[in-house]
Amino acid sequence: MKDIIRILTALTVLVGGNGKPQSGYCIGSQCFAVFQNRADFPTAQQHCERQHGNLMTVRSSVSHDIISVLLDSLNGYFWIGLHLQSGHCPVDDSDLRGYKWITGDNATDFHNWGTEDTACSDRCVSVSNRGYKWIEQSCNKEIAGFLCEYYFENICNPFVVSGGESVEYMTPLGFRGEDMASLPPGSTAIHSQHESKYICLSEKWMQEPWHCEVTEGGCDTDCLSVDPNVCICPPGKVQNDNNVTCEYATTDPCLDFGCVKMCYQNQDGLKSCFTLAESGKVRRDVNTCVKELHCPGDNFECVNTANGFECRCQDGYMSENGMCVDIDECNKFLCEHKCTNTKGSYKCSCYDGYITVATDPNMCKLHCPSEECPAECDPNNKDQCNCPEGYIIDHRDDEGVYCLDINECDMAQCQQQCINSYGSFVCLCDVGYVLVDGTNCQEETLPTVNPSWFTTPSDVHTPPLMNSTSSPSVVTAGGLLGIVICIVIVILVMVLFAHYFLKQRGQLQTSNAPKTQGDDLHDLQEVTTEKCQAVQE
Repeated sequence: MKDIIRILTALTVLVGGNGKPQSGYCIGSQCFAVFQNRADFPTAQQHCERQHGNLMTVRSSVSHDIISVLLDSLNGYFWIGLHLQSGHCPVDDSDLRGYKWITGDNATDFHNWGTEDTACSDRCVSVSNRGYKWIEQSCNKEIAGFLCEYYFENICNPFVVSGGESVEYMTPLGFRGEDMASLPPGSTAIHSQHESKYICLSEKWMQEPWHCEVTEGGCDTDCLSVDPNVCICPPGKVQNDNNVTCEYATTDPCLDFGCVKMCYQNQDGLKSCFTLAESGKVRRDVNTCVKELHCPGDNFECVNTANGFECRCQDGYMSENGMCVDIDECNKFLCEHKCTNTKGSYKCSCYDGYITVATDPNMCKLHCPSEECPAECDPNNKDQCNCPEGYIIDHRDDEGVYCLDINECDMAQCQQQCINSYGSFVCLCDVGYVLVDGTNCQEETLPTVNPSWFTTPSDVHTPPLMNSTSSPSVVTAGGLLGIVICIVIVILVMVLFAHYFLKQRGQLQTSNAPKTQGDDLHDLQEVTTEKCQAVQE
């Protein structure tokens, strides 16, 4: 992975540099490149450094021969990495005449001086294809170009090819060629016979697709980082035999798979869906599953995973011979009392005198549905008996041991009102109070009413009532009581009057002496609406 990061860094530098080299050559652990970009000596050195190299040091006849190859068809002068330090003058007692390589040393097995300059100033060395002599020039002068050298580790040897075959190489430095003595990591190779593409990583040639982080794995389209890495074709296309390029499909194996974007089928026939993220990278579709397509069969479920999807058995089922069969949970003794197996699940039940625990349906507890029940006692120890919660043991000499309901209301468990029940109790609160903590009561707080909620907005016009001459009266509680009393008095008077009338009628029949009602009713007080009004007031 470190090699990959180093290669990516080099490629990024090349993109942001001053252009690709005109040509280059690699041998051993070194690569050399010529740049036909006009520059002075400091600028040329900066360009080489940005690509993790430096201006070329020509320390041997081999390096000299490489220069002759690189500058064969190029005119002008090109900087190499030899310069005279500021404040020094040329000398004649050494091969380099007081000059030093850009690396800071003066070690060399070769020199090829042209006309020797004796000026004591900033001087740098250049070469040209005119005899490839070392020519001294001002370091600040812009000339035709410069030569860079680079050192690499983990290089690859070139392919061994037979007659009629060839391999074209492309280095991460930006130059290509067929005749290379060695290749730096990150170099690619295309074999002419079957057009297979390879990359040099860790001293080995890897066939595409390789790591997606390096030039998209060599894919013509999108690269997906899985194990192994794969190239993904867009909908309607399938991979060629090289597993890198795509062609239009006559029959797409993923056509009916249900993918929204792209589909990939590996060598085992497993299909996966992919989509293109906003960053431009291919990522696996998080919603790959379509149960009817991917996981057909009873009791299966389709589950999305980081690598696609899995067909798993539903809860309560297990895989057996490619099928999902029911698990008999009763064999696991999950229930405390009785167990009944069901499809994909199970159900617990309790013996007589027990009920299931609300918080754990697998467990059972004693239960008494009445005020008293026989206690559950150990058959080997009659004194060891148990009762349900909320009951107390009652030993009876002649009848045995019973469980009696505890009246929690007699124990002042509730703050206000209490209702006892079998094995428990319920607390209630008076009007105007609410229950808290199951036993205590607190005064209920009514919400505050904002009078403005009932105010008619000032900009709303209310039309007058039609044919209305007075406002409706409001009956108060005292007025209502007066009306009721008045009605009662009127009813009593009517009853007395009817009783008197019937009595007088009977006397007329026996005495045949007619009497007027006015003579017998002179003692009755007339009840008028004025008295009712007075009572009301």
